[in-house]
Amino acid sequence: MLQLKKDLSLSELPNHIECFDNSNIQGTNPVASMVCFKNGIPAKKEYRHYHIKTVVGPDDFASMEEVVFRRYKRLVAEEKPLPKLIVIDGGKGQLSSAVAALRDLELYGKIPIIGIAKRLEEIYSPLDQYPIYIDKKSESLRLIQRIRDEAHRFAITFHRDLRSKGALNSKLLNVEGIGDLTAQKLLKHFKSYKKIEAASKEEIIALIGQGKGLKLWETISQK
Repeated sequence: MLQLKKDLSLSELPNHIECFDNSNIQGTNPVASMVCFKNGIPAKKEYRHYHIKTVVGPDDFASMEEVVFRRYKRLVAEEKPLPKLIVIDGGKGQLSSAVAALRDLELYGKIPIIGIAKRLEEIYSPLDQYPIYIDKKSESLRLIQRIRDEAHRFAITFHRDLRSKGALNSKLLNVEGIGDLTAQKLLKHFKSYKKIEAASKEEIIALIGQGKGLKLWETISQK
């Protein structure tokens, strides 16, 4: 952290760092993640997932602006501590979007912010046209990369979980009489489609009623 403070010319030790990443695969289920590192280690209770609410279609720039705005609007409203450094997974485009969100909240200039571009692992500051030089072997770059990788992992895992739940829902919704609420009730109770298939007729009927339960049990018992 001392090296990172020096490399980025920060006024304070970056003992509270938050990093954002977007995830969408083939444009589906756009989501974002925020991970938090305190004193150089993950503070997992502070991690957050975000469903993108205001952006139509895959738009990394607009999605980044939305989640950064939502995160810090909430922290300000709840009077919680702001980070000493924000890291954006992406180059100048994503960084500019995050900066726009901070400007809207009148926080730009109060929290240092950088972007890390994937291809060449270059560090960008909104104040500089060219990348900030950091030795490729330095501990500070490794810390930034570790935080970025954790944000990426957290976003991808969330996205895969959503896709998996979507696939399970579609299997259940194909059964006559099973709607969204019933599908969610089944998945919440049994945890997986495989466990639903293994359940007895009586268990299913007890959970969702005679009519729907019998129809579902007959459908899955025929497979």
